[in-house]
Amino acid sequence: LSRGASSPLTRRTTAAMTGVGAEDDIPLCERKTVTDFCYLLDKSKQLFNGLRDLPQYGHKQWQSYFGRTFDIYTKLWKFQQQHRQVLDNRYGLKRWQIGEVASKIGQLYYHYYLRTSETSYLNEAFSFYSAIRQRSYYHQVNKEDRPELVVKKLRYYARFIVVCLLLNKMDLVKVLVKELSEEIEDYTQRFNTEDQLEWNLVLQEVAAFVEADPLMILNDDNAVVVLSNRLQEGGEPNEKPAKRENPHKYLLYKPTFSQLYTFLSASFKELPANSVLLVYLSATGVFPTGRSECEGPYDFGGVLTNTNRDVVNGEMVQKRSQAQKEMHCLHPGDLFSFTRKPLFIIVDSSNSTAYKNFSNLFGQPLVCLLSPTVYPKSMQDQCQRGSLFTLFLYNPLMGFLSVCGLSSMRYGLWEKAQELLRKVFHDIGQMITSSRVIDQAYLQFYGDEFLRLLMIRFVFCCTTLRLHKLFQVRLN
Repeated sequence: LSRGASSPLTRRTTAAMTGVGAEDDIPLCERKTVTDFCYLLDKSKQLFNGLRDLPQYGHKQWQSYFGRTFDIYTKLWKFQQQHRQVLDNRYGLKRWQIGEVASKIGQLYYHYYLRTSETSYLNEAFSFYSAIRQRSYYHQVNKEDRPELVVKKLRYYARFIVVCLLLNKMDLVKVLVKELSEEIEDYTQRFNTEDQLEWNLVLQEVAAFVEADPLMILNDDNAVVVLSNRLQEGGEPNEKPAKRENPHKYLLYKPTFSQLYTFLSASFKELPANSVLLVYLSATGVFPTGRSECEGPYDFGGVLTNTNRDVVNGEMVQKRSQAQKEMHCLHPGDLFSFTRKPLFIIVDSSNSTAYKNFSNLFGQPLVCLLSPTVYPKSMQDQCQRGSLFTLFLYNPLMGFLSVCGLSSMRYGLWEKAQELLRKVFHDIGQMITSSRVIDQAYLQFYGDEFLRLLMIRFVFCCTTLRLHKLFQVRLN
């Protein structure tokens, strides 16, 4: 960007300053402050918008660009703090503009977390989002007749809620959801908008996520205890593994088949030596329309990666024609090319059995963990709030108590149950390592702390469901 006298930046700066006073009356140092601020603001927007052009997959090319963007936003943030009075008087800086800068810094930290799995970046994102709310940066937005500014506020709320969900700050999530609901109602009443249904859908999805926890842990004062399930907090057999770098991960929500395949290909390409590709599929099952004479990797259906949304009679509905199902169905055969390297697959679906006979064509370690496909009638309603199988892999004790029909438990009893579960996990681990008939792939993956934990929890899940009287008829 040119900073010369005839540049567009200078003309915009002059226009901003003359809006609050005659340019000739402004001291040169203050005029320079406004010019420097406009330069930093324009440059930050340019770099931030450039991030949208970067592919979301790929591990190396984004880092230098992110670094440059972080640097410019750091300078912009410090600059507006140091020169707030001049910018207020000479530039007419509004609080929502400060909030927008803080919100974008929060977005940068959040996306850095997604690409590195470092929770410290997630905490930084929370700090900036929290500061926006505490300092009421977006408070005056509702008084301006500009719907695009209100949308910025709504998007900020949605992003803040996602970060709080990831950090397990559930009490704050409930408060934010209430505030967001009120903001959406005000927004839709004041402006004749076409995106009301989309925002209502956001609320519905967050509410469903909040309600997914089937069990409340209560302390002596009957207050809900918020639990953390991060890996380093224990619960797995103590194998004392060497510390490893955080894995590079992608979180894809209802991707098209082409998007999913592109991300898988990028992950496969960047997989370091002596590493494994973990694919976790949680999706609706797609079943074959008829019997086939041969039974190959494309004859049992698969899982639906994407659905189209449409509006009918004022309500959001899913369009799932057979053609669309086939277009976005991930068959077992679609993953065969990735078995050239170690592959660990988890399928949580009503058609997980499509992956039951997954072929290992290249002799590399391969494990495929499959969810149940049917549940007892008494548990079907509960399963609509979240997958029981995923709950066992995420929090096995919570899954066990959910199967037993418990909705609450005292914290002291929960801790005793956790101690018993640790002993059970230790025994399961010993059985896996001492078995002479187990597939060698399980032993090859056992050295990885995270995969070991998933395998042990899977065994616990299978044992629980097979021994439970409500499941025996279904699973045998």
